[in-house]
Amino acid sequence: MRLVFAGTPAFAEAALEALLAVGQDIALVLTQPDRPAGRGLQARRSDVKALGQARGLDIMQPSTLKSQEVVERLRATGADAMVVAAYGLILPPVVLDLFPAGCINIHASLLPRWRGAAPIQRAILAGDVETGISIMRMEQGLDTGPVYLAERVPILAADTAGSLHDRLARVGGRCIVRALAELESGQLVAVPQPVAGVTYARKIEKSEALIDWRLAALSIERQVRAFNPSPVANTTWRGEPLRVWSARAHEHPHPEAGRVMEVCAQSIIVGCGNGALALLELQRAGGKRLLAADFLRGSRMDPGEMLGT
Repeated sequence: MRLVFAGTPAFAEAALEALLAVGQDIALVLTQPDRPAGRGLQARRSDVKALGQARGLDIMQPSTLKSQEVVERLRATGADAMVVAAYGLILPPVVLDLFPAGCINIHASLLPRWRGAAPIQRAILAGDVETGISIMRMEQGLDTGPVYLAERVPILAADTAGSLHDRLARVGGRCIVRALAELESGQLVAVPQPVAGVTYARKIEKSEALIDWRLAALSIERQVRAFNPSPVANTTWRGEPLRVWSARAHEHPHPEAGRVMEVCAQSIIVGCGNGALALLELQRAGGKRLLAADFLRGSRMDPGEMLGT
């Protein structure tokens, strides 16, 4: 098939790589404009743009898809379909209706659960035991379109948003290759999403990463996993920010929320509203990300101290 591909981050890069590997004809790549990043706020190209440039693809970076110029450029490609993966711009109705086979989205959840911007993080926060990839035909609603195919992916006990993202990206690439092949041969039919089971994965706000030690230890552990690698769960210690990169729920007979209960060789045990949390990897403001044992060699933390105050 002749395709337009629209995507921006690493999740989309994996899909584009998979399509190129099987020889799909990519007529045009759409990706977000370069954004300032890093300490120097240098303009950074997206992962998709980097791959597209390396492969000599035609790349376009509009700030909106509503202009007539962009629509005419898309029409001129003569593409059969647009494949969309974590693009970041809303597709107006004129674009949705532009291609004979429509606009096909790679979504990182088992729809209709976790429609929206942050399905990976929300699945971990909710304690879901599985998620997956849904290949769907896009329509004007938020991830409401009929689903061509889906593949389930287990959420492992140690999964962070980063590790789960990487697995889902690989599955997404495999699924879109299969979906396009079956769609082209007439074997694939889109099935409407069920009415029951709809949930929404709203965008992650940085304020959600602040740890409330009054919550249950298991809830805070999920928060730490869901916000790794970004925005990173955090608290305060001695009035300074302290990032928590890795932690595990821990049994403790008499926890006190936010109180350092024990300082062990490999972890720091902090009381929660229910149970305790073993802090395994931490980072002070301006410092390096360190395992608890290394952190404690450079920063003494004593039982009885309070976090989050």
